[in-house]
Amino acid sequence: MSEELLFCPLGGSGEIGMNMNLFSYGKPGYQKWIIVDMGVTFADDSIPGIDLIYPDPGFIIDKKDDLLGIVLTHAHEDHIGAIIHIWPKLKCNIYATPFTALLISEKFKEKKIDIKRYLKIVELNGVLTLDPFKIEFVTLTHSILEPNGLKIETPAGNILHTGDWKCDPDPLIGKTIDSKRLKEIGKEGVLAMICDSTNVFSIGRAGSESDVRKNLLKIMQNLKKRILVTSFASNVARMETIFYCAEKIGRQISLVGRSMNRIFKAAKSCGYLQNVIEPIDVRQTKKISREKIIYLCTGSQGEPMGAMNRISKSIHPDIFIEKGDAVIFSSKIIPGNEKKLYKLHNQLVKDEIEVISEENNFVHVSGHPNRDDLKDMYNWIKPKTVIPVHGEHRHMSEHINFAKEMQVPNAIKVENGDIVRLYPGTKPEVYDKAPSGKLFLDGDISVEENSKSIKERKSLSENGMLEITIIINSNNKSQKKINISFRGLPVQQSEEFISGLEQCIKNTARTFSLNSKKQEINMVDSIKIACRKYTKEKTGKKPITNINLIRI
Repeated sequence: MSEELLFCPLGGSGEIGMNMNLFSYGKPGYQKWIIVDMGVTFADDSIPGIDLIYPDPGFIIDKKDDLLGIVLTHAHEDHIGAIIHIWPKLKCNIYATPFTALLISEKFKEKKIDIKRYLKIVELNGVLTLDPFKIEFVTLTHSILEPNGLKIETPAGNILHTGDWKCDPDPLIGKTIDSKRLKEIGKEGVLAMICDSTNVFSIGRAGSESDVRKNLLKIMQNLKKRILVTSFASNVARMETIFYCAEKIGRQISLVGRSMNRIFKAAKSCGYLQNVIEPIDVRQTKKISREKIIYLCTGSQGEPMGAMNRISKSIHPDIFIEKGDAVIFSSKIIPGNEKKLYKLHNQLVKDEIEVISEENNFVHVSGHPNRDDLKDMYNWIKPKTVIPVHGEHRHMSEHINFAKEMQVPNAIKVENGDIVRLYPGTKPEVYDKAPSGKLFLDGDISVEENSKSIKERKSLSENGMLEITIIINSNNKSQKKINISFRGLPVQQSEEFISGLEQCIKNTARTFSLNSKKQEINMVDSIKIACRKYTKEKTGKKPITNINLIRI
């Protein structure tokens, strides 16, 4: 059998978030594998108690003896956030550029895991050999420091994995996109390009950070009271812009929120943000008049525990805002966050605080490629095959149409778990399916999508809970007193409801003799059914019902 070159996404195809992609080369049964990125996505309100979701890594865990390492393109959570949860099952080397490596190191420190001997730092534009793969890190531009595309050289041909990117002619921090090297890679020949699809519906260009800086400065020069800016902490160029604006208009700056301070320190230690003014500790800002301070805060998506939300509710210990102050949301409204974010906007407006966002002003540019940016990449690389990733199904379908417009010979639509044979064959195709799925971080435990804990919590949130305690005496008779408690049921006349429930329980219990364990189990099951039926009739809800028998 001849060698095969395979590509398989386990996350990030058919969704935006939790990116995780596999590449392998070798004879069937003897392939060597690499993982590119290992990210999370954030749960919405439909899954109570769950914050993070990440790809099920079972398929690659089964092949961990043939796994050469994890290669990271950049440090956004949807590309590195799952590594702390998956790596302990793999224990392989991790390859990343300095800024990404520092953030990874901090994640493992928090979990008290020593990662030093496994974490390998790759210099910018560095080359990594993991035989049979030779991986070159290519500098791109994005909304975070050190974003990289990966040229993956194999005996079967070259792959370009773009990661997240856009064409920013003036990114403010870091170098511009290395179009010269990308053109050279295109001339060398590219068998397949795995490409970001996020902004495929957006015409024109994504825009430049320098343009945002100019407009933010203009806006802030006209604001006379307290200014609060909220943005993604990971956008260090935007962070530097706020420092720049503060200095230009004669204000001090204070960083608010754990991740904002963490990213600032990480960027400084990697040699960035060297010429900005020194931020003021938030606890010292009460001494500064409101027209002389800018706060740069977390919580740009309305997160309940984000600094901006706590400030708006007047529960932040150090920051107070009042009528006439201004809040600038210098970030994109991510789909799914509209409800909580507009709730925050409305609260601020109600309190007569000025709200400035991408909806009413130019305060943000995306980190992903619009159609004209994509055209540049296609013209540089001239791939034989394009596989869109990093998008919902509608994004990837449109990206397929775009690739055809760009005269790409082959465009393949994939979803998580699809195994694409890139070589050999007359043309690449999906030829098999790997086990794939999602794992949910429930507290500190990873559970499957259909786990009992999630099902029960959903049922609790929708139907409430009923707790019944029945006391059995030494003669195997139930006592008259039945303890009943409930939560989350729309009961207006609780005494009447409890009385009816007691009668329902007694009527059911008297039909059973408790001389055997089987009779006891049957009675509990029958009481549970009867109580749920009664509650459904009275409230329209079928609560989670727990029956306790206590013998005395």
